[in-house]
Amino acid sequence: MVYIIKYIQVNKKRGSKYMERKQAKDLLDFIYDSPTAFHAVETVKKILDENRFKEIKESDKWDLKSRDKYYVIKNDSSIMAFVVGDENIEETGLRLIGAHTDAPGFRVKPNPQMISEGKYVKLNTEMYGGPIISTWYDRPLALAGKVAIKGVSPLKPETRLVNINKPIMIIPNIAIHMNREVNDGYKYNKQVDTLPLLGLINEKLENKDYLMDILAAELNVNKEDILHFELMPYEYEKGSLIGINEEMISSGRLDDLWMVYAGLVALLDSRDNSATKVLVCVDNEEIGSLSAQGANSTLLNNLLERLTMGLGKSREEYYRALSNSIMISADLAHAVHPNLGDKADPTNRPVLEGGPVLKIAASGSYSTDSFNGAVFAEVCKSANVPFQKFVNRSDLRGGTTIGPVTAANLTIPVIDMGAPLIGMHSIRELATVKDNAYTIKAFTEFFSL
Repeated sequence: MVYIIKYIQVNKKRGSKYMERKQAKDLLDFIYDSPTAFHAVETVKKILDENRFKEIKESDKWDLKSRDKYYVIKNDSSIMAFVVGDENIEETGLRLIGAHTDAPGFRVKPNPQMISEGKYVKLNTEMYGGPIISTWYDRPLALAGKVAIKGVSPLKPETRLVNINKPIMIIPNIAIHMNREVNDGYKYNKQVDTLPLLGLINEKLENKDYLMDILAAELNVNKEDILHFELMPYEYEKGSLIGINEEMISSGRLDDLWMVYAGLVALLDSRDNSATKVLVCVDNEEIGSLSAQGANSTLLNNLLERLTMGLGKSREEYYRALSNSIMISADLAHAVHPNLGDKADPTNRPVLEGGPVLKIAASGSYSTDSFNGAVFAEVCKSANVPFQKFVNRSDLRGGTTIGPVTAANLTIPVIDMGAPLIGMHSIRELATVKDNAYTIKAFTEFFSL
């Protein structure tokens, strides 16, 4: 887990194109090490540990010091890392970058094993968020997540992460001869059409509890001790650089691990600052953020207040600190599609390699306004990075981010932006090496101001 550190400490000496490509490959490594939100937090934690950040827990008494580096984890799937500034926090405020750790896909239901035709072993799943279902077909799938097993008491079960990094499943298509209209558009039945095939029954394995046996073997526990799980299939094949000049990035979970990665590199590589720098990576954005570890909770407010009080400040000084704070809500933005340009707004048309994108919506589904939008424009100018603007077509419904709920909960300016992307929510999304470099530069400059 030294790829980010290696980039920062070694690759500065090489040419810019080499650095950008190496950085993109590091991003692909980071994503592949993070098949679920739980593993994303674990990966971030290892990198922070290597960079001498100290873990503090919600149950600890926080006693913080200027220039020290800390992180706190919630539910194994959200993490907040911060570097304390060297001046009074109530006067300098906080510089925050927020991203999310989860990605759209599927989750395995309890009692998942299903037998079909006396031969096929399938897993019962449900959709998580809004994946493009068709992109999941005919791809080797691995399985990862979190498992709860018996602990020292009923109130304290033990939790472990699991990553079965092998192609153990597939969602097979049906032949076109049996679905002649498939290329004219197909309405997927989420209970019937999306169940992954896990294996075939034979004479030796008939009626075996496949999944629980796999989990028990992977965790080296008795399967009777497994109490609950949160398991997600993911694409087994690793992302790659593609294009004539390897200028593009093809990978799953770019939304939003790309921004987690960019924020983390910026936090590690930014200049010392009088203000406190915070990277917050929350879970469950793809399903509305309404969880204990999501943006639409009191989590961030609670942690930032404790950060302030851990420096010996009062609640009054915490609110003063908020009044001097600003945040970037970092997600992905839609680039104009090369084949379907009419799906984009007529006058605001972000493209790949055009730089980070300000996301704007009159509906309030994005939190950018004239003030914080101007701040981001100046940050990009200071970093020598181009930027673009995105607005939905007025006749198409768009998405949202952690920006609006965070702005409402903290009552601070929140810049809603994203790096440009094609194929958002596909199992393989498409970005560029250049935009990765642009975004990291902009974030690093923001943390350094």
